[in-house]
Amino acid sequence: MNKMLLVAAMTLATGFATPFTAQAGADFVEGDKTFAGEAELGATLTTGNTDTSSYKARLAMKHELGNWENQYLLEGLYKEDTDEVTAKRYFAGIQGDYQLSDRSYLFANTNYEVDPFTGYDFTSTTSAGYGYRFIDTPDMLFKAEAGPGYIYQKLDDENALVEGEDSVDSIVGHAVVDFEMKISDSSKFKQRFIGDWGDKLDARSETSLTANIVGALAMKFAVIVRYNSDPLDDKKSTDTETNMTLLYAF
Repeated sequence: MNKMLLVAAMTLATGFATPFTAQAGADFVEGDKTFAGEAELGATLTTGNTDTSSYKARLAMKHELGNWENQYLLEGLYKEDTDEVTAKRYFAGIQGDYQLSDRSYLFANTNYEVDPFTGYDFTSTTSAGYGYRFIDTPDMLFKAEAGPGYIYQKLDDENALVEGEDSVDSIVGHAVVDFEMKISDSSKFKQRFIGDWGDKLDARSETSLTANIVGALAMKFAVIVRYNSDPLDDKKSTDTETNMTLLYAF
């Protein structure tokens, strides 16, 4: 019951944050009542002796309104090899930041991820806490967030039989570290780390390099590493993903 109350409180806090901040994005305009974002898409198709297809899509949006900065994020990954699905992952997240000063803020977020190859039907994470921008200049950003959270994972039918339960949950410590650096007038480096530490450690690291092609169109290269310190019996603890995509800022 206490866990359910915690989730409800965090979700309501997120819901009342009418505007939100996104996990990544273009160089968003500062000030009141602004909205911006970026769309990302990549695909690989082969036919003949090898019949494969893979798709990567991402949509990040940011809305600023007074002291609130709101972020919305949608991601999807799908891979198929000779009519067999080899990867499928969908993610939706929303976060609201309330600015206390130019550098500090309070945040509340909730995320939902579907990745059947981990042995879970879905994973839901909710957290809230405090964030601080240590460096915030036109050429560099370094910020960190930390606070309590709650993670709930629904096991698929096969693993539910093995584990003897249909779900696992835990109170976690949630932490995020973001670093962005402008390399040149047309390129930017980003490093993002997200960790949830409770009964186990669930972490994600994303390293990316973005280079403008023309106008608002850019090429993005990214390496994503996901880590689970206590995977299910037949699963590996580390997943990696390497992407080359086109990115459009709006």
